[in-house]
Amino acid sequence: MSGLQLADITKRFGAVTAVDGISLNVDDGTFVCLLGPSGCGKTTLLRMIAGLEDPTSGDIRLQGDRINDTPAHKRNLGMVFQSLALFPHLTIGENIAYPLRIRGANRADCEARVRELLDMVQLPGIENRTITQLSGGQRQRVAIARALAVSPQLFLLDEPLSALDAKLREAMQVELRQLQQRLGITTIVVTHDQREAMSMSDQIVVMSNGKVEQMASPIEAYKRPASPFVADFLGQANLIKVTKADGGAAFSGGLIPGLDIPYSGQVLISVRPEDVVVAEGEDGPVKADIVFIREMGSTIEIHLNAGSDRVIALAPPKSHCDLHVGTSVSLTLPPEACVVFGPEGAH
Repeated sequence: MSGLQLADITKRFGAVTAVDGISLNVDDGTFVCLLGPSGCGKTTLLRMIAGLEDPTSGDIRLQGDRINDTPAHKRNLGMVFQSLALFPHLTIGENIAYPLRIRGANRADCEARVRELLDMVQLPGIENRTITQLSGGQRQRVAIARALAVSPQLFLLDEPLSALDAKLREAMQVELRQLQQRLGITTIVVTHDQREAMSMSDQIVVMSNGKVEQMASPIEAYKRPASPFVADFLGQANLIKVTKADGGAAFSGGLIPGLDIPYSGQVLISVRPEDVVVAEGEDGPVKADIVFIREMGSTIEIHLNAGSDRVIALAPPKSHCDLHVGTSVSLTLPPEACVVFGPEGAH
């Protein structure tokens, strides 16, 4: 049985539906990211799982038990908020021990557990320091240690790394993922950062307007997005309108040979920039003109006009060192790299 089950969860605030009929199964020991733009309902959904908001309708089950009416402090979960919510008047050790003390643990047990947790988050021996003496990354580790103090069944984090600088954020992503794997704890993280979700999670849940667009492994969602929204939200995507044609699919820039369109009329396809092949000359199936080139270190990003469509390609810099703005080239969009969406936007 799944560790966490959400069945048709809906949350309304007056006339506004923040979460709209979401059903999810999260297996024990998995790392799941709720991903989506601001206002999509991901934090509201997390707060309902935590018991900080009551669902308007639907059921939340943890290990098979319905917990809708279980108070937050009795749900056996740990939570790290975006603000971290550490107590500045308490020492590091007192912060971590706080959830143990309110559950009646004795001093000796608290001190032993604090030492164990500080070793776990690689901050041994700092239990007597104050919060103000710590860096941002160290405070993050303390917040994680406090949330894990009571050995929760479920670990919830709301934008936990958003306040960190880019380099520290990436380091903490690795640390958090390794810690989760070591403990085997079911973890749900809210984020709007696609890179963070792709690099950390077993499963991502892409949300929009209170609904789930897709739940899948990161690579599945990236390679086979369930909707144009998912394709566009996860990294870069070329979204192109095409129609069925002899030998493939036609669009304003030319032909995509071998791409089968099982629908009549115009439909949308998605192809990732790294899958677009740029070749010098105009002998390929699609003719295009380079309008912008951006050097990105390990790759170059090439913006092209193909008919009335803008296409972006990524390539190793050495492979196209002679290309420049104004060059006419040919493009190949491999049919196996194209995702065809149906008339309603799904594939």
